[in-house]
Amino acid sequence: MDKTFDSYHQPVTGRNILRFAFPTIIMTVFNTFYTMVDGLFVSNLIGTDALSAINLTAPAIGLITAISGMLATGGSAVVMNKMGAHQEQEAREDFTLLILTNAAVGAVMMLLGSIFMDPLLRSMGLSDTVFQYCHTYLSNYLMFTIPILLMYNFSLYLIAADKSRLSLICTVAGGVTNIILDYVFIGLFDMGIRGAAIATGLGYSITAVAGFLVFRNPRSMLHFQKPVFRGNVLFHAATNGSSELATSLVSGITTLLFNLAMLKYAGEDGVAAITIIMYVLMFVSALFIGYSYGVAPMISYYHGEQNHDKLKKLIAFSIRFVIGTSVFCTVVSILGAVPLVCIFTRPDSPVYALAVTGSRLCSIALLFVGLNVFASGMFTALSNGVVSAVLAFSRSFLFTAGCILLLPALLGSVTGVWLATPVAEFLGTIMAVCLMLRYRKRYGY
Repeated sequence: MDKTFDSYHQPVTGRNILRFAFPTIIMTVFNTFYTMVDGLFVSNLIGTDALSAINLTAPAIGLITAISGMLATGGSAVVMNKMGAHQEQEAREDFTLLILTNAAVGAVMMLLGSIFMDPLLRSMGLSDTVFQYCHTYLSNYLMFTIPILLMYNFSLYLIAADKSRLSLICTVAGGVTNIILDYVFIGLFDMGIRGAAIATGLGYSITAVAGFLVFRNPRSMLHFQKPVFRGNVLFHAATNGSSELATSLVSGITTLLFNLAMLKYAGEDGVAAITIIMYVLMFVSALFIGYSYGVAPMISYYHGEQNHDKLKKLIAFSIRFVIGTSVFCTVVSILGAVPLVCIFTRPDSPVYALAVTGSRLCSIALLFVGLNVFASGMFTALSNGVVSAVLAFSRSFLFTAGCILLLPALLGSVTGVWLATPVAEFLGTIMAVCLMLRYRKRYGY
């Protein structure tokens, strides 16, 4: 037995599944954690206006990473499907092609971001102070576009190559670097929000450098080989990862809609409040994202191998795990709303009351997020990008945008904004369950 595939040949038990996915879960949670630390340093050392600026630039950053996420997740499924079908040479050629494509995409997105940044920010009608924060943060973030995109790709391919522990180490190292540099740049050197952007870029770059060194090694399960251009591979990767593209794109749009709704009902304090809540929800959601990323290579491999017995056990356990974790996280998030908000702002701040109320209401969404994330990731891993995209688009945009536009108008207050996410995720879960039941015989799970 080839030891490079050892993890894929283990019995499918809850213990083995979690052992395979655990490094990815920790990696994703830690990645989100040090994003929260960015917000912590910015809000406490610079101010809530700067914290609002980070959230206001999120749609642009989401657009930059959208295409990379599409090729990374879709490409990983294509590559691992070929590995499972014992087409290793072709899989490695495709892997190299996809990495080079991502680097090229990064260069284009960096150029476009620099050109359109200021006009887009000015169209939002921001105050001069918040506009300057947005401009400074985004212009410095753009300098690291290529290494950030490679970081996303190498993180997934390290997991697929059975090097999830190394991916975890790189993420932790990047996170620690980011935290230390946040303190040094913002606290000691007084670089302001520029320091936060540079610290983030340098932290992300660690995984990009490590991945490049690892995949140069021909003994690695996946490694660089002379690429062969196959248009169908890029097309398949793009269509298969279209759900991730849709999620990234509509996440930016829905974040913009949330910000506009908050500006209308609660002003810039409302934007700061929803930024805090997004950090909290992102942290918990990272559990589900990490788990889905962790088991996706296994799903793709067993699907390529046509091992329906292992596929059935894997997905059945995953559903039980996700549902149980969802209930636990919802309870903890609701009960811990006050101490979590206190990390970012003081009780005497006008942002505090908004954030506590919003956190408790938005936490209801955690009952449904887990299954929605897993269902979308599962269909991507099964190379059914169309179903995954429909699910992701409906949940992340159609339902969310509709709720943002309708609920505040119906309720006439900011409460409608807080309830938009739980209602949208609930509708997404109904769709996810229907799609999973419809396709279970086709894929044998």
